[in-house]
Amino acid sequence: MLQTRRRFGEQSEALAEAFLIQEGFVIRERNFFARKLGEIDIIATKEGVLHCVEVKSAQRDSFDPIYNLTPAKLRKVINSAHYYMKSQGLDMALSIDALIVRGDEVEFIENITI
Repeated sequence: MLQTRRRFGEQSEALAEAFLIQEGFVIRERNFFARKLGEIDIIATKEGVLHCVEVKSAQRDSFDPIYNLTPAKLRKVINSAHYYMKSQGLDMALSIDALIVRGDEVEFIENITI
């Protein structure tokens, strides 16, 4: 079951990455892990903005994956994003985004921390 869940998550992230590329984003990192802070699913840039994207999906039709996006998870993404920018010496605008995968449908939500 863990393998199936992991494979489903990888497929959702691949779909999200393809969507972002199609929308003109340049992928910098995937599954960036900042030790003790958290993980960022996809880090991309577009028009001078660094986008840290949290991908959420669910296998069950009755559950909307957006509900898995918690304040605690957002804090981890934000802290990891600041760590990434500092470690890469980046000084640019930052956007924390969510990409919700429902089957083959993708919903992109920009600046979710505002």
